[in-house]
Amino acid sequence: MSASTWAVHPDDRERVIKAAFEAKEFAYCRYSKFRVGAALLTTTGQVIKGANIENASYGGTICAERTALVKAVSEGVRSFTALAVVTDVASAISPCGMCRQVIREFCAQNMPILLVPADYEKRLAGGEPDGGIKETSIGELLPDSFGPEDLELPRDH
Repeated sequence: MSASTWAVHPDDRERVIKAAFEAKEFAYCRYSKFRVGAALLTTTGQVIKGANIENASYGGTICAERTALVKAVSEGVRSFTALAVVTDVASAISPCGMCRQVIREFCAQNMPILLVPADYEKRLAGGEPDGGIKETSIGELLPDSFGPEDLELPRDH
């Protein structure tokens, strides 16, 4: 676990990781062939899933992380305790820059972001205690970021 994130109960951690794997199954990625699943754990214990949804115009594509956040926020949910992201790659893959900025908008800077390798279960079964997860936070992924509170700063006119 990263020293800069708060703790997530092991049961909740497993639930959000499992949900990210489930979300990945619904990815619509006919162009990149790069499936991504994401899951947010809310402060009420709800899990909200998202998958990447591509578009022939490419610019209309939305990443899994943003899909999950848009689903949550559009339903009035804005308090989260963890985010898990998984791909088909056997290493931890980080959110893109645009997703990082959207995560920054709605998530605490020290909220755990779990970057889960595709072979997580196999690693656990093989004795790797964390299953190869890279735990990070948006504060680590997007240092010196611009956020909603910056809009409230006094301005020189």
